[in-house]
Amino acid sequence: MKTIHTKVCILGAGPAGSTTALFLASKGIPSVLLEKETFPRDKICGDALSGKVISILKKLDPNIVDDFVQQPIQLGSWGVKFIAPNLKELKVPFKKDFDKSGRAPGFIAKRIDFDNFLAERVRKRNEINFIENCEADKIERIENGFSVASKNKSLTVTSNLLIACNGAHSAFARNFGNIKVEHKRYSAGLRAYYKGVEGLDENNFIELHFIKEALPGYFWIFPLPNGMANVGLGMRSDKVSAKKVNLKKLLAEIINYPQFKDRFKNATLDGEVKGFGLPLGSKERILSGDNYLLTGDAASLIDPFTGEGIGNAVVSGMCAAELAAKAISAENYSANFLSEYDKMVYKRLGKELKISTQINQLVNYPWLFNAVVNKATNNKQLSELFSCMFADIDMRKKLREPSFYLRLIFGG
Repeated sequence: MKTIHTKVCILGAGPAGSTTALFLASKGIPSVLLEKETFPRDKICGDALSGKVISILKKLDPNIVDDFVQQPIQLGSWGVKFIAPNLKELKVPFKKDFDKSGRAPGFIAKRIDFDNFLAERVRKRNEINFIENCEADKIERIENGFSVASKNKSLTVTSNLLIACNGAHSAFARNFGNIKVEHKRYSAGLRAYYKGVEGLDENNFIELHFIKEALPGYFWIFPLPNGMANVGLGMRSDKVSAKKVNLKKLLAEIINYPQFKDRFKNATLDGEVKGFGLPLGSKERILSGDNYLLTGDAASLIDPFTGEGIGNAVVSGMCAAELAAKAISAENYSANFLSEYDKMVYKRLGKELKISTQINQLVNYPWLFNAVVNKATNNKQLSELFSCMFADIDMRKKLREPSFYLRLIFGG
């Protein structure tokens, strides 16, 4: 068995792991990045990339974004449609008075393509020892760090700092980070790819349909390149259990609702309907400890209202790289030192996640959500609120206080 020692070992090469490794590489810091599969590989997701993702990639390297927008794997998106249970539609552009001659503020790309795009950048960095088809099996604490043995017993990696970026079902997050599944803070989801869905927005607005039977959750339709669409359904797990909902059956029923039946009459399913889990960031958790950090879905950072995970994953990856650089410089990997990472992440995402949690409660009451959407169609500030859920977090200066949203929604 081969043994490698590194200061930093990263588990998982999705957006969080690749971003972490690339930011470390930009600082000249080597790392070992372990991925259990071989790229390109599929990842079940809504496939939407918000302005937040683009903002973080720009900070990493503007050339990456320039390259991405030239790829046929992506579709530029200019906004989002919120459709209330009463079918009232709130159409919110990501940019005020947008001009399509410029670059779109958001994008949609299949995760199999986007993740592979990032993996290709990882492969080009000499600082990153990228090892695919290497599933972490036995992870043990050792003096001054962790030991990770591959499932095929061909490799052991020892490191001073282990950064878990290996998703919602991370055994490391569960066993060492004490991250437990809480059904009221977890969402069950289904994703399907369809070809030939009619009535997609000419500006590639993504659609979030808040259908009564799926609350608190929504049915979505996201346009994709080549006439494809990502179609899915997400619902909080405790409600799925309490209502005994068969999500696959409900998804099939929704597609045949009057408002969708004609849109799907000529559509064909491409592949299988696949399920996945979404650990929601509806409470603050401890994201670090002696010799480790948790990022992305492993850290339960998915937005409770919008379901966005990729943006928060790359934010946490950037923060993890920054704190890892400090730890290496100080030669300090203690829980106390690494706890600065938690502060960094929640400084960037904490208020946003709290606001989303509060708004998520709103959709438990269809009549109230209907009233808010009705109001928002004629209220600039409330429209900005919804738009802000997908926008660059650095542009949210005037919309940062939860009290602002509560006053706006409830008329205080």
